[in-house]
Amino acid sequence: MLRTGGSRLVAPGLRRLLGGRPQPGLAAAGARAYHERVVDHYNNPRNVGSFDKDDPNVGTGLVGAPACGDVMKLQIRVDEGTGKIVDACFKTFGCGSAIASSSVATEWVKGKQMEEVVTIKNTEIAKHLSLPPVKLHCSMLAEDAIKAAVKDYEAKKAKMGDSPSEKAAEA
Repeated sequence: MLRTGGSRLVAPGLRRLLGGRPQPGLAAAGARAYHERVVDHYNNPRNVGSFDKDDPNVGTGLVGAPACGDVMKLQIRVDEGTGKIVDACFKTFGCGSAIASSSVATEWVKGKQMEEVVTIKNTEIAKHLSLPPVKLHCSMLAEDAIKAAVKDYEAKKAKMGDSPSEKAAEA
């Protein structure tokens, strides 16, 4: 669990090392702090869970970063008639920044058309969460998971001969 330490955010293990009290100059000593949005999404993640991957209206994106061991599964549920994402969920094994990136991604895709969500960039997620450069791979995973979920959904529809682009052309 991440906690705040004065105006700075510190991990509980670091707080124990410091004797439980905030230390002046902590940031100058090289300790990394999480932004309050990361802490919020880590402590209160939105849309955790999973859908049935065999549901034809569900797209699943499963991505991982071998360098750090983070694995992210993001799923979208799409309304067949409108092509709009009506729900999203995730399961992530990884650091606080990876969990927060997944949580933000699910919030951002809900209610949007698939063409719109594939334009979400990792830089937007990273900026929103104020991720440090060493944690940018977490937002990259979230972007990749969104694109993989959309691709999976479209592949299912194409397999069934019912692609969203065909429906739009018919309308």
